[in-house]
Amino acid sequence: MQLPNDIQTTVARALAEDIGTGDVTAGLIPADKQASATVISREDATLCGVPWFNEVFRQLDPAVQIDWQYQDGDRVEANALLCSLRGSARSILSGERAALNFLQTLSATATATRRYVDLVAHTQCRILDTRKTLPGLRTAQKYAVLCGGGSNHRIGLYDRVLIKENHIMAAGSITAAIQQARQLHPGILVEVETENLQELAEASAAQADIIMLDEYSLTDMREAVRVTAGSIPLEASGGVSPETLVAIAETGVDFVSIGGITKHVRAVDLSMRFNA
Repeated sequence: MQLPNDIQTTVARALAEDIGTGDVTAGLIPADKQASATVISREDATLCGVPWFNEVFRQLDPAVQIDWQYQDGDRVEANALLCSLRGSARSILSGERAALNFLQTLSATATATRRYVDLVAHTQCRILDTRKTLPGLRTAQKYAVLCGGGSNHRIGLYDRVLIKENHIMAAGSITAAIQQARQLHPGILVEVETENLQELAEASAAQADIIMLDEYSLTDMREAVRVTAGSIPLEASGGVSPETLVAIAETGVDFVSIGGITKHVRAVDLSMRFNA
């Protein structure tokens, strides 16, 4: 998995937000005081965020040594020792919150993704993310989805055409919207969101690259799979939860997109403990 190229900037912004003009509490500790600490996971999780964690201390104090027992994408159990740190007590304390924020948030996305991926492991269906990401963490969360075994949908508005209801109304029809997209953006994938089988037929006839089945019933999803017969990838969207996912995947759709794996995540419970 390729790392995002904005890790340094993302971390710098987080440190500026947290430390500002200086850590006034860490300043109470003697400058030469050395310390060691460990990071523990208090629950089962899929780990993600190691490069961001490391970058926090690289920017604060490259002399801080970090020894990891796990890497991104690894499953970890409750009470697992994730890593050990040794170095300036001031530096470790100043970087603690920013480093843990990245680790707990990205691990949350990877863990949520892994849960859905595991549920459909018996099918050929792949789990996709969406653009419903935390502000400023788009590329980081997209990477976390990959660590959880999922796949990335478009990164932003620039790398895939996604024609939705309002685009169709403005363009006049699905066919007109697809034709305009081909003229303006040759070589870019064109996906069309459809709400019924009639729209599916038009999108297929107009040769969309991917068709989204938005809020389809299971019966209509199965019919969409039957009539397209593998000629065009189908993506199910809307109303997806752990309780509904398996039935959706078993209709034979190629993808299921889930906004919740990035926008509804609950941070993984992690703890940094200083050693006596």
